[in-house]
Order: sequence, then C-alpha cells, then structure tokens
Amino acid sequence: MSAQVATQAAQASEHSRQLGRSVVALLVGFVVGVAITLGTDFVLHLAGVFPALGQPVGGKPLLFATAYRTVYQVFASYITARLAPNRPMGHALVGGAIGLALCILGAVLTWNKGPAFGPHWYPIALVVLALPTAWVGGRLRTMQL
Repeated sequence: MSAQVATQAAQASEHSRQLGRSVVALLVGFVVGVAITLGTDFVLHLAGVFPALGQPVGGKPLLFATAYRTVYQVFASYITARLAPNRPMGHALVGGAIGLALCILGAVLTWNKGPAFGPHWYPIALVVLALPTAWVGGRLRTMQL
C-alpha cells in the first residue's frame, strides 16, 4: 500500500511541476511578445515612422505594424511551444487563445474612441491573426521535434 501512495505522490509532484512549467512557458511567450512589440512601437515613434502618441495613425504605418506584429506573434508562440513541457502545439494555441481574447477586448474597448486608435480594420486584423500566428509558431516547434 505504501508503494502505491508513494507512486501517487510522485505522479502528483510531476503533474505539479509540469503545470508550473506550462504556466511559465505561457508567461514567457506573452512577455516576449509584448516586450518586442512595445519596444518596436517605441523605437518607431522616436524615429518618426509613427506619429506622437495620441495622434491618429493610419495607412502604411498600420500595415507595417500589422506585419511586424504578425511576425512577433509567431515568434512568441514558438517560444511558448519551445518552453512547453509537453504538447507544444497545445501550449502555443492556448497562448493564441489568450491573445485572441485580449485582442477582442482591445477592439471592444477602443472601438469608436477616436482617430488616435486607428481605423477599424486594424484591431479586426489583430483578432483574425491571433490564432493562425499561434498555430504557425507551434508548427515551427513541432517540425523541429
């Protein structure tokens, strides 16, 4: 009986470690994605590619922002999948689902709040791209395994 209890305790401990590693993988992927996005945004504002904060942004700068955010989302999803203790694609897609929820929240909160938030196509593009970019990041990792 004690061997069975010891086995169950070991399995519970392993499950706890994997859960912790899963949470860390998701957090690191999220932090990496946000950090490189905000860093790029900051540099582009300083360089004059984007207008000053609070000023309307549109056209080519937002197309450019959509492009680099797409690449960064793939990279962040890859990082999440790379750090995942198991099921890298599942972890990447969970991160993508969290990103999707945040993009939807951002679109709802900024909808019709003025030109400083850009045209409506931009938040819609971020919502539409959230899961496909997560899948690509996860797929890049699974191709390595």
